Amino acid sequence: MNFGAIAQTRLSEIAKCSQPGGGVTRLPFTPEHKAALNHIRDWMTAAGLHQRMDAASTLIGRHDGPEGSKTLLIGSHQDSVPNGGRYDGIMGVVLACLALEKLKREGAKPACSVEVLAFADEEGVRFPTALLGPRALAGTYEKSTLSLEDSEGVALGTALASFGGDLARLDSLARAPSEVLGYLEAHIEQGPVLEGQDAALGVVTGICGIERNSLRFVGETGHAGTVPMADRRDALVAASRFVSATSDLARETHSIRATVGSLLVHPNAVNAIPDTTAFSLEIRSVSDGERQSFARQMRVFGTQIAQDSGLTFEMTKTYEQPAVACDPALSDALAKAVEQSGQRLVKLPSGATHDASAMSDLCPIAMLFVRCKNGLSHHPDEYASAADMGAAVNAIAGFLTSSPIRTPPEI
Repeated sequence: MNFGAIAQTRLSEIAKCSQPGGGVTRLPFTPEHKAALNHIRDWMTAAGLHQRMDAASTLIGRHDGPEGSKTLLIGSHQDSVPNGGRYDGIMGVVLACLALEKLKREGAKPACSVEVLAFADEEGVRFPTALLGPRALAGTYEKSTLSLEDSEGVALGTALASFGGDLARLDSLARAPSEVLGYLEAHIEQGPVLEGQDAALGVVTGICGIERNSLRFVGETGHAGTVPMADRRDALVAASRFVSATSDLARETHSIRATVGSLLVHPNAVNAIPDTTAFSLEIRSVSDGERQSFARQMRVFGTQIAQDSGLTFEMTKTYEQPAVACDPALSDALAKAVEQSGQRLVKLPSGATHDASAMSDLCPIAMLFVRCKNGLSHHPDEYASAADMGAAVNAIAGFLTSSPIRTPPEI
């Protein structure tokens, strides 16, 4: 069977579970989410999986392995960003089901118990939080998030309960680490590296840590036509020097991804010197140490710019998420499965956060990236080929029957 073509068909069908408009808009705990679950149930049935919905509305399909075996979890998310693509997240659920269906059709069995997880909310676009499903399994979810509201004033807890979730049982979802072998997630790369190396698949080495900072230069405004250039305390000029240096220094490190994504200027008038420029600085790296070192370096640089220009400078960290390393044993097994399926091995970090980030608090993780056209994601034109998805199905199936899965590493 052409499992890549089947994946393409299934993704096209489930993409119709969307709000009207371009691309795919499927938010958690909505009619579109409910319709999507019907498709996923069919995929799980075809793979011979026993199904259930947990209290966080994660749809779970289970294959029971040898008695006493640990459970390998494989999953991703069903939701999308507004007007997103048809592959991000949901492809990982399709490929997991197809890998198990492939083994079933071939009369082969995974070397352990396996559960396929279709998480409800990873994107965090309906509510100002995300990852409830994996965090509940890891025992790290916070009850306070249930009171967070969407743009229409509906609380997360209310939406979850209306969808069939059970708020009273969320605490009971936490899995025992001793019973879990690990977590595998397949996902489109969302970047250009695999395409640039002409590789269908990539084994992820780790998920970048993230920190976000709020920065501000404060100087003095004045008339654009009367204040001499040498006498100006222009906050926007200072910020422009900082932004340019941020890009240049990040390029030199090869391990840092630094972005200034928002900028506010005051008084924001064509004939007035800017007295205040407030902007963001996001820094990502698979090395927390290098990320923190880069942040310190930029703080020193901003302070120096301010001193040289007669301005003040502030830099405040507003968010931090540690980097997550993929498990060496699981990743090695996945790499061997990629090579044994006839694909060239490429290893690369993930600059984006995934369900795997939250699952790392429960168990070892591994991730498989699938090449996407032009590195495009969160866009209606997002695309992964049937051939590449078929290669991923083969690699996952091989991984599920590999000896490291049969003989679990210590957790």
